[in-house]
Amino acid sequence: MATASSETKPNSSEFMEFPYASPPVRDLMVELVSTVESRLGSQLLPCSLPPDVQRYRNESGTSQASLHVRSGIPSSPIDFILGSWLHSQLPTGAALSITSLSGYLNDSTDAPNFLIELIQSSATSAVFILDLPPRRDLILHPDYLNKFYEDTELDKRRQLLQKLPELRPYMSPALFIRCAVSPTAILTRAETNEAGGPARLEEIVRENISTVAREVLGIWLDHCVGCKTAIEDDERSCLRKRDQMFKRKIMEVDLASNFPRLFGRETADRVLGVLGAVFGL
Repeated sequence: MATASSETKPNSSEFMEFPYASPPVRDLMVELVSTVESRLGSQLLPCSLPPDVQRYRNESGTSQASLHVRSGIPSSPIDFILGSWLHSQLPTGAALSITSLSGYLNDSTDAPNFLIELIQSSATSAVFILDLPPRRDLILHPDYLNKFYEDTELDKRRQLLQKLPELRPYMSPALFIRCAVSPTAILTRAETNEAGGPARLEEIVRENISTVAREVLGIWLDHCVGCKTAIEDDERSCLRKRDQMFKRKIMEVDLASNFPRLFGRETADRVLGVLGAVFGL
């Protein structure tokens, strides 16, 4: 089992290095995390994850990852902010690099959460996921759809990216992910192997994806965090149940199914155990 020594004790600055991300992805993630911590810092507790969860790897060192979690103070609408990066050398010889940032709100509000994830499997191919996942049924609550998605013109950001010839819609293989995102979710795959190569992919991230990501995060910070909504007790109970089911499925579909393969059972159990506590599972 690989653990962090006192000489390499992880901290937020190490997490912010994003050592395996391309330069424009690194710049974007540093900017987004810095914006969140600048805007919400007074509402967040310091990261208290164990060092061997803040930074961990498999025995061979072919898979490495970092986690950074800051929970909200009791009076805050923030449940927690979670940032991560993961890098793995695959048996095929390719390398997988994932960077993500998510913001979860608690039951003092029913406003949407925030999610961004960039998945790069080669220098010319990447998947980009950006969304404000709803916490209400949009059919039963049309005012919710209007308030957080139509009035904020979120779909215009998706339409802007859709115009780029190198981008194609991405369909997650997980049915749960496809039903959990909003109708304005940006799920797109960039392929530049025949159109500019790695330089073009970096240009798309720097000039197009970064612009949209900054705007969507701004919408979440301005219109969702701290949004005051009157929630009846029975509605709050349903909201809590929905939030817990969402977090549980994220653990099962996205993490528990992949971590043992990438990091080995012992490390996976350690990290997933801590994440389960963060998720309140």
